[in-house]
Amino acid sequence: MANDDWRIRIELEEEQAHGLLQRMQHGLSDEAAELAKELRNDRLAVSRDGNTIFVYADTRDQARKAHAVVEAELAAHGHEAAVSSIEQWLQDEERWSGEPPGETWEEEVAERGFAPWEVRIPCPTAEEAETLAGALAGDGYAPLRRGQYLIVGVATEEEAQALAARTKGEAEPGGEIVWEAYPHKYTPFAIFG
Repeated sequence: MANDDWRIRIELEEEQAHGLLQRMQHGLSDEAAELAKELRNDRLAVSRDGNTIFVYADTRDQARKAHAVVEAELAAHGHEAAVSSIEQWLQDEERWSGEPPGETWEEEVAERGFAPWEVRIPCPTAEEAETLAGALAGDGYAPLRRGQYLIVGVATEEEAQALAARTKGEAEPGGEIVWEAYPHKYTPFAIFG
């Protein structure tokens, strides 16, 4: 089964991108065709997004051979193009190795002014909640106190888990995430326990 875990990216001018796609489909130059013989038992996916052409392969070796074919074809027609090095799909990061790492959802939510994670802390009394809120504020947090309960917004799951362990609270995704995940069930109430 094909994985298409490898690719090369070719950035050209509009007419050149169209022409390269046509030649890849209907006939390569002599040198490129000779190099392409090494790929005769393989089928490589090719796609186009505007002026960018992508060639996908199952293996690094297939991508390396395709890279040589593309370079030869571009040289045969005197086209200058930005051809990427061979890129690999990084499953854990959901991106290609040639692309910069994207923002995490936590960073996106924080940029909109929301805490991506919340720690909900029940206290035995309102006075103890007030004391703990003061201590947490001294540590740089901005706790919300509602009676004997505190809600503390934090930036990461790790920070939420650490604070929850320290305060005997519960770490959960923040309110905006809950709203996006369950818009028809959104409630402004933070449920404890």
